[in-house]
Amino acid sequence: MKKTLSLLAASFALAFSASATAQTKWDLPTAYPSSNFHVENLNQFAKDVDTLSNGKLKIVVHNNASLYKAPEIKRAVQGNQAQIGEILLTNFANEDPIYALDGLPFLATGYDASFKLYQAQKSFLEKKLASQGMTLLYAVAWPAQGIFANRDLKTVDDLKGLKWRAYSPVTAKIAELVGAQPVTVQAAELSQAMATGVIDSYMSSASTGYDTKTYEYIKKWYDNQAWLPKNAVIVNKRAFDALDPATQEALKKAGAQAEERGWKLSQEKGEWYKQELTKNGMAIVKPTAALQEGLSKVGQVMIDEWVKRAGDDGKAIIDSYRKM
Repeated sequence: MKKTLSLLAASFALAFSASATAQTKWDLPTAYPSSNFHVENLNQFAKDVDTLSNGKLKIVVHNNASLYKAPEIKRAVQGNQAQIGEILLTNFANEDPIYALDGLPFLATGYDASFKLYQAQKSFLEKKLASQGMTLLYAVAWPAQGIFANRDLKTVDDLKGLKWRAYSPVTAKIAELVGAQPVTVQAAELSQAMATGVIDSYMSSASTGYDTKTYEYIKKWYDNQAWLPKNAVIVNKRAFDALDPATQEALKKAGAQAEERGWKLSQEKGEWYKQELTKNGMAIVKPTAALQEGLSKVGQVMIDEWVKRAGDDGKAIIDSYRKM
């Protein structure tokens, strides 16, 4: 009997030990290449999660749309095919106005303004994601957006007829308002689209220009400082709830560190990307006052439409942002 009890105790101890040290593996898809600062941040985030959870949670980063394409990532996380993922919020502007907000031109044009907009938006964004079975872990802004084009752009009329990359409903709407021809092209397909002449212009950050070697096809970037869209790292709620409390806290702490690091990295790398574009033969062009004025009018049309669509919540967000 003593021997049987001893064996039972040993087996319970082994089972408990195995449970305590069980490792969970999560897949994290992202649409961007390894050279992108968002992916650099994600890789450090995954290392931090491993360290802070004492190896109990392993996150595998799948970059460059190798696991899911950009528009597919949110649905994959929502359905728990991927437990965690990085999305560009404006890609999902047609789902809900909250996803469109930080892509509205000339609403928030610098890092300080963009971060304030994020604070005003955050609780509403969390509520929307929760209703879809997901949790917001953190968000990081891209550097400010400008226009890549070979054409001389002095006014918005000069944008008419350009074959314009539209990677989100917001960028497609801009094309519509300025008379350009929107063509849907995601980040992983951008170089090929330029090489084959599918597009000849697009609006994005210097970061995207560097990652995709846009300087091989387009020689001007107009530094419009139009808006700073955000990437958000989202988690499937069921997957999160399945973690033990200590691992949940480790994940949240690593996310908070990634958010703080990511905003700083965005600012630092934003200037570096501009320097690299210049080194590779691209002209960084200061926009004319007429071009900026015309784009600002386009932005105001889009902001007015957004507030109308977003209703009371939208008005509350804008009012809160403007009071900050």
